[in-house]
Amino acid sequence: MNEEHVIRALAALAHPIRLQVFRALVVSGPAGMTPGVMHEGLGIPATTLSFHLKELATAGLVTVERASKNLIYRAAYDQMNGLLGYLTENCCAGAACAIEPNSAVCGG
Repeated sequence: MNEEHVIRALAALAHPIRLQVFRALVVSGPAGMTPGVMHEGLGIPATTLSFHLKELATAGLVTVERASKNLIYRAAYDQMNGLLGYLTENCCAGAACAIEPNSAVCGG
């Protein structure tokens, strides 16, 4: 994952509704969810949800598949893992990280 993709993904997740939707899709696993299920479960108006799903898809964080009359949205786990990998690839200068309780200091 390159820096441009990372910035786009982080910008997409920097909105409370998009973060909520993305987390719900991660929890739903490979089965994903339809917008109707998300609307009912999250209480987000359909038009608002549609806008935010489009933003997440543009950032590469969700995929969409048409199944009959339904759209199924899924978290793009490969992109999520790429983002996490990018953010942690140089953690603690390559040493094993050990987080002490009540501390964010790396050690090894």
